[in-house]
Amino acid sequence: MNLTDQLGALESSLNELILAAASIPASTESSAASVADSAVEPATTAAEPVVEEKPTLNVSRPEKNLIAMTIGGVSVALSPEGVSELIEELSNARASMDAEQPGGLPPGWRFVATKNPVMATQRYANGDRLLVLRHTGHGWVPFQFSPDMVIEMYAMLTKR
Repeated sequence: MNLTDQLGALESSLNELILAAASIPASTESSAASVADSAVEPATTAAEPVVEEKPTLNVSRPEKNLIAMTIGGVSVALSPEGVSELIEELSNARASMDAEQPGGLPPGWRFVATKNPVMATQRYANGDRLLVLRHTGHGWVPFQFSPDMVIEMYAMLTKR
């Protein structure tokens, strides 16, 4: 299977996973369990509230170069390329959401730092600079800085 076919299969699998997560009001396992439990336990009265569980996300790593994701009983296996595509799509979606990322580093935050990342820069006509850094986990991450911010960053990086 060539790369185009693999990406098409990945996109199809991700779409199925997203649709499954969006359309399942309660997890398949909890529904099956409640059916099995009703055969053993006495019937509940109509006055008791029914609590529906939302589908949960389970992520595992069965192989070094494979991530398995399961939502609501639907599983998808992602290759390194598929993980990169998912990170990019989630990053773009997250950037457009109203709730902003925390202003400071959250306590207990876990991260992987990339030492001496590959970089690319570009200058815009208005004086802004684009800095793109290649993170080992996130891939290419772009940042755009105004001229004042470039000066501030230079001062911060050269401060003793």
